[in-house]
This record gives sequence, structure tokens and C-alpha cells, in this order.
Amino acid sequence: MSAGRFETPDDFEVEEVPAYEPSGEGGHTFLWIEKREGNTEDVARWLAREAGVSARDVGYAGRKDRFAVTRQYFSVPELEPERALGLVLEGVRVLRAAQHPHKLRTGHLRANRFALCVHGVPEDTLAQTDEIADGLRRVGLPNRFGDQRFGRDGDNVARGRKILAGESRGGDRRQARFLVSALQAAVFNAVLETRALSLDAVEVGDLARRTDSGGLFVVEDAELDNERARRFEISATGPLFGTRAEQPGDVVRAREEALMREFGIDPEGIRPPRGVRLRGGRRPLRVPVQDLVLAREAGGLLRIRVELPAGSFATVLLEELLGGVPERVSSRP
Repeated sequence: MSAGRFETPDDFEVEEVPAYEPSGEGGHTFLWIEKREGNTEDVARWLAREAGVSARDVGYAGRKDRFAVTRQYFSVPELEPERALGLVLEGVRVLRAAQHPHKLRTGHLRANRFALCVHGVPEDTLAQTDEIADGLRRVGLPNRFGDQRFGRDGDNVARGRKILAGESRGGDRRQARFLVSALQAAVFNAVLETRALSLDAVEVGDLARRTDSGGLFVVEDAELDNERARRFEISATGPLFGTRAEQPGDVVRAREEALMREFGIDPEGIRPPRGVRLRGGRRPLRVPVQDLVLAREAGGLLRIRVELPAGSFATVLLEELLGGVPERVSSRP
């Protein structure tokens, strides 16, 4: 069944909600950049060349979609704001620039705001979107990783496995870390997909995350904590495997480790290669959907506005709403 299409990059707008704004002083310059049909890594390399620094010295909080219009911060050392504002690259605009004491790190953002316009959505699909949206607002969005994490050809997981096994270097450190993170993402998705419980439920042994503080605890009283889960005060988590990740109770841990072994990972013998930090962590199995607004127009046009927490994927929201990810009609090869 067709899930519709994005006809131009303007149909997919993303704007970062920063965790903080630059202070106006310091050795790094934060550039608020709008890019159209551009790759985040390509923009970072361009900025590095313009500033005469290493690409690894350029920071950004997260990778953004290529076939889209996106706005996000990059940080560059030793680049004056005035010069930054004069930089020119096709498809890229530097909207503002200000100094800050330190580099922008991955994950240093609060959320992403999306404005999506999907064309050609079938009428029977459109008719179901309000009901599905109500469920997402109430229960939350499955926090699985979107297909873009796994590469255009879907081979990032296999490449990440080779890096973890010491069979490949995977390019520079940033690229190697990203490929290993694709393997982490695949394991997490498998845990989420095979879980028998509803997203708003927990079981004894779950490592649950508190919504307000982000703190983790092992569920011991399922009846009590299921009430809290239904109020979205807590959520069960899944693994981002690593050397120092907190662990759930025995039964839940055994299930997760069995899935890790299916991916060729020894849970007791994780040894990341040099240059790849792999402490691991826990990721909530669901995330809240903020300010979700749908507007239907003639001709199967659906407009969507939503704010999602950092690290979650708008493509997953589209899959839930439309039963698939809309086709993207790109003007570039």
C-alpha cells in the first residue's frame, strides 16, 4: 500500500531545538546552518576545509536527513563569526554565528521540530490517521531506529560487526563509531520488535527510565510500576550494548543477550577497537509525541507538525501513521 510521497525537500523540514545557545565568547564558533538536500557529514567537512581544521574538530549535535530542508548548529574552532557568515556553498546558508567556549557534541540537543507535507496519501489511510495519532499521544511512539541509520544499501550493520570484531577499521573514528552504533541500533530494534508487552507496560526485571529525571531502576513491583507507566512517568528501556551499560534483571537480561548473540556479539566479550568508545547505555522503548498536529487537504495531502525528543526518528512516526515511509522524489542522483 502506498504511503504517499515527498515531492521536494521543502516537504520535509527539520529544525533542531538546541540544548543551549552559544554564549557569545570562546574559542569555538557555533554556526546556525540551513541546508537543502545536503548531508550533515559533507557540510562538516566543508566547514573544516574553510576553517583549515581537521574534520573531527567540527562538531554537531546530530545527523539530519539529506532529502530535506534542515536547520541545525555546527561548531568550528578558530573561525571568526564574521567570516563564518560570509561562507558560501550551494544548498547551504549560514544564518547566524556566535562564539562559545567548547565544541558542540553529539546529543547536545533537546529535540527536533518537523514540518512534513505528504502528497498522494490514499483516502483509506488518511481516514485512520486521527485515531492512530490519538494512540501515539497517549501511549507514545516506538523508539526504534529508522532505516536511515542502517545506510542506503542496508549494510551498516554488517560493517559495524566487522569493526567490532577487529576485521575492519571502518574509515575515520567518527565513521567507525557511527557504523558500530548501527549495530547497536539493530540489536535495540530487535529487542523492541520481539517484546510481547505494550509500550505502556513494564515487567519485573525491566530496567525502567523515569521520564522526569532520566534515572534508571529495575522494576520489582510490576503492578505498582505499570500504573506509573500508563501515566507516562516511566518507560521500559532496551540495550545499547557496551562495556559499562547498566543491566536489567536476570530474565530480561537473558532475552537481550540471546538477541545479541544472534547478531554475532558476545555479551561478555565486548572489546571496542581503538578510537571507538563503546560504554553503552539504555534507550527508552518509547518516546512522547509533543505538539502533534495533522491537517488533511484535497488530493490526499497530509500536513504534519510534531516535536520529537533527540534521537528519535520522524520516519518511524510516518510508518506508524501511514503504514510506511513516503517515497522521496529527489532532484539529485
